[in-house]
Amino acid sequence: MACDLHNREIPAAGGGKTGRTSGFSGENSGDASCDGDAMKLQAILFGVLLLTSALPLGAGERMTLKVSPSVSFAPANLIVRAQIEADAQNRAVEIVAESPEFYRSSEIQLDGERAARTNTFEFRSLPPGTYEVKATLIGPGGSARASVRQQVNVIASGSGQ
Repeated sequence: MACDLHNREIPAAGGGKTGRTSGFSGENSGDASCDGDAMKLQAILFGVLLLTSALPLGAGERMTLKVSPSVSFAPANLIVRAQIEADAQNRAVEIVAESPEFYRSSEIQLDGERAARTNTFEFRSLPPGTYEVKATLIGPGGSARASVRQQVNVIASGSGQ
């Protein structure tokens, strides 16, 4: 019955008997029966639509940032991963970890579209504080092409350090 909804009547060539055709294949089936091809095609098209609509968060952005752990005890070691879309205009990426009492940064040069897509940084022995970790993608002339931020919390340990 569901297949019949997609079939439509068309006049037969030469003014003869009216046949049915599927809206997908255009083939004349001769009667209203459904052989399953139209349903299979619908299922495939729906699956493709579903997969393409479920792109990862941040798709289409020039850069994404992941910092782990997001909460830790001092002294903390943070791992920062910056995923950067390949582009000939990419010159460098700068990562900054900043709290009201502490600042640390690191910058690496990029080889345009031939640069590694994922760049990993490690900040060791961070003291307690709430940190803003910021990644800035730098283009020609030192201009910022993209910037992303993430907040992490480093909690003072009970040992008085």
